Amino acid sequence: MLILILIKNVPTEVKGVSALRSEYGENNDKHVLFIHGLGASSVSWRDIPDALSKHVHTITLDLVGFGGSSKPENADYYTINGFSKFIVDFLDAIKIRDKPHNKISIVGHSLGGYIAAQVATENREMIEKLVLIDSSGLLKGPTPLLEQYRDAATEVEPILRYIKLKRVLGSLYANPWLMPDLVIDLFIGTIIKPGAKFAFEQTFENSTRTCIEKNGFNIIQDIPCLIIWGQEDNLIPIGYAKEFKKVFNKSTDSFNPIDDAGHAPFVEKTALVYEKLRTFLT
Repeated sequence: MLILILIKNVPTEVKGVSALRSEYGENNDKHVLFIHGLGASSVSWRDIPDALSKHVHTITLDLVGFGGSSKPENADYYTINGFSKFIVDFLDAIKIRDKPHNKISIVGHSLGGYIAAQVATENREMIEKLVLIDSSGLLKGPTPLLEQYRDAATEVEPILRYIKLKRVLGSLYANPWLMPDLVIDLFIGTIIKPGAKFAFEQTFENSTRTCIEKNGFNIIQDIPCLIIWGQEDNLIPIGYAKEFKKVFNKSTDSFNPIDDAGHAPFVEKTALVYEKLRTFLT
């Protein structure tokens, strides 16, 4: 499986924090922001944002604490509220509100889906559409595989860390043998950076032990929302997708299970997920 590294990375100052972003199709009227999951970065979206730029203006970024963005050892950044504020500050830094079409759609994967929903509840007037892909936000606590993920990410012994990550990251796929070793190398290359492990642990604790509040759902239930979920997601099982669907029940085609895919269906079923995104967002 080929992993395409984004080459349009631009550092963006967000209130004293450097955030790495990429943009495609800047001349298009509609804007779409992609938010990655825990321990990932904008690289995980492969070439989907670039391909969608034929139709919409797409933006990816590395969340504070992850990828190529700054990793301050300040726990306030690594809560769902902290990430939500970071996203809004980022959108202000790139002046989305100043554009003729000043609303934005957000595509969020896993942790990114939780953050997207939080941004929407706090800034309803900014949001046009939501896409939640295998999203957290309804967990009552970490699932067993999430616990193993944390253990692997925070392992200090290099060989043992590699072995654990290979097993855990492979479990995120419906077909683990399709995972290239480069996925492990990219993860390790980031988690060993100063501040990265602190960011991971703080984010893990907050995001797996908090839920979207019920009054928040009342605010966002009328937002057009596409829910995409891998049928064989072992990290956040598909039952959670059905709970999200209850919230967004005004959309008759909101729930899209992806066969033979795990926690990141846009990786294993890229063309299928791309087409669903293109149809919904345009």
